[in-house]
Amino acid sequence: MSLRINETAPDFTTETTQGTIHFHEWIGDGWAILFSHPKNFTPVCTTELGAMAGIEGEFRSRNTKVIGISVDPVESHGKWKNDIKVATGFDVEYPLIGDRDLKVAKLYDMLPAEAGSSSEGRTPADNATVRSVYVIGPDKKIKLILTYPMTTGRNFAEIIRALDSMQLTAAHKVATPANWQQGDDVIITAAVSNDEATERFGSFDTVLPYLRKTRQPAL
Repeated sequence: MSLRINETAPDFTTETTQGTIHFHEWIGDGWAILFSHPKNFTPVCTTELGAMAGIEGEFRSRNTKVIGISVDPVESHGKWKNDIKVATGFDVEYPLIGDRDLKVAKLYDMLPAEAGSSSEGRTPADNATVRSVYVIGPDKKIKLILTYPMTTGRNFAEIIRALDSMQLTAAHKVATPANWQQGDDVIITAAVSNDEATERFGSFDTVLPYLRKTRQPAL
């Protein structure tokens, strides 16, 4: 079965460019982003890991750790980092998982179950399903899942936007409307009564009986 929102993120122990990690222990009491790429030394992936390196501080400021993964060995990740720096100007300082036996990729449905048991001899085309993003909360539950095709580089600003939305929900019982950006009005969730909404937010606007908007609380 596929993983779903609000399920506990599968735990695992694996080798990374920063040594052995136990995933849940590594996450600690904050948030985490696990994002995968098809293969090292390929063009889209090079731009993606550089882009993430350039904004890692944005995630850190949100109490969120970042970790990358592909089926390439750890040694390959280390060699590839220089190319990423040349292409994008950013040093990759977050850990990268070397998932040579496809264990984590299968655990997180990044590859079909019948994909084989080793990364040896695989090409980028073989790994076409491996460009996924998992956002995991402090409770170790999966909060967001995104999967992109191999030819489409991710918009990491959108991942930050979604993370801000989820952290607002966790802290304030609000949701965010379509195309919401930081500072825009938010939606009061149905679990909050009008009386509680007044106590929590002061004034709010009832657009429809089921759609109430208010100013964004501070994160």
